[in-house]
This record gives sequence, structure tokens and C-alpha cells, in this order.
Amino acid sequence: MKNRLEELRKDRGINQEELAAALGVSRQTIGSLENGRYNPSILLAFKIARYFGRSIEEIFVYGEEGK
Repeated sequence: MKNRLEELRKDRGINQEELAAALGVSRQTIGSLENGRYNPSILLAFKIARYFGRSIEEIFVYGEEGK
């Protein structure tokens, strides 16, 4: 699943460590999300969306669109 997490994080001017602390996860989790190695739980996806004031769909893009 693709996402805009790194873009949104950089726009806000915070590093992975700061975002991780705000969401209650590890910096490694944020790195894995940004690199597409890990898909968030629905709870974490909601936390991320709420943190950035966006909908889940604005942040996470399901890979089968356009098929």
C-alpha cells in the first residue's frame, strides 16, 4: 500500500522520532510505513489521519486502483 506519510511529515517539519512519539509507536515503525514495508493497523491508520487532520484515504492509497 502506498502512502503520503513522509510527505506529510516533512511538510509539518517533524522527524520520524517526533511523529513516532506523537503516535505511540517506534521510529522504526514510521520508517517501515514510509518505505511501504509495513501496512498500519486500522487503529494506527486512524491515529495518523487524526494527527494530520486528513482522511485515511488521503494518506493511504490502496494499490489496486485503476484496475
